[in-house]
Amino acid sequence: MKRENHTLVHEFVFQGFSSFHEYKLLLFMVFLPLYLLTLAGNVIIVTIISTDRYLHTPMYFFLSMLSASETVYTLVIVPRMLSSLLGLGQPISLAGCATQMFFFITLAINNCFLLTAMGYDRYVAICNPLRYTVIMNKRTCAQLVLGACSIGLLVAIIQISSVFRLPFCDREVAHYFCDIRPVMKLSCVDTTLHDIINFFISSVVIVVPMGSVFISYVLIISTILKIASAEGQKKAFATCASHLTVVIVHYGCASIAYLKPKSENTRDQDQLISVTYTIFTPLLNPVVYTLRNREVKDALHRAIGKKPLA
Repeated sequence: MKRENHTLVHEFVFQGFSSFHEYKLLLFMVFLPLYLLTLAGNVIIVTIISTDRYLHTPMYFFLSMLSASETVYTLVIVPRMLSSLLGLGQPISLAGCATQMFFFITLAINNCFLLTAMGYDRYVAICNPLRYTVIMNKRTCAQLVLGACSIGLLVAIIQISSVFRLPFCDREVAHYFCDIRPVMKLSCVDTTLHDIINFFISSVVIVVPMGSVFISYVLIISTILKIASAEGQKKAFATCASHLTVVIVHYGCASIAYLKPKSENTRDQDQLISVTYTIFTPLLNPVVYTLRNREVKDALHRAIGKKPLA
């Protein structure tokens, strides 16, 4: 429906967690330590992988790229969210909102395709081990990372161009950051076509990498089950467990957030889902890869001068 009396909007104001006003301080006290743990965990992973020669392999190269991407991803969103919980939130200009949305889309999609690259790496390592070093050479790894980032940049440019071409009448974003749907709701014009385009793009950038990872793991599991020894099967499964855990949570949250009908959840439910993929999912990556991964734990022990685990 078209709105009359268009008013030119120059800045937005985030409603944030207005429905949880009495719990804002509690939310701040919960989210701040989680955010600091996320930053510390991802910085440690990047540092350990870059300095420990035993971790200079394709799998850990992708992991370091994912950790770096997750770090910037949270920096784009969480500090402003934390300040709003303390009542220090400031209006954000249209240019600032577009910039935040650009980095959010680019890095979120980059993360999706990096997880796909990690799945392909595990597929080659288990299903074609004799040719692993030939297939997963430095050039291939660099091309996969560059491809993931390029797809994110391309989609972000398309989305930003589409959203910020709209005229806006309202200035209160029913969210704590500039996500596509809440911003488009502020438009003075009918956004049905933009909604369809947004849903199509979201479906492609979530379903395609998720489907690729699923196919990789079907082939991986079928190969593992052919291994004669139980010990060999256990070792093969162990190399994939950390990645599979992150994949399930990451794609699960993304699917719930962006592939559901737009009217299915309330604003509060949408915000809780968003908290999952902006606060908890980035923390999952360093936690899973440090607590469940023997090689990373050994590298940490070497870094602090202790003997690797026996």
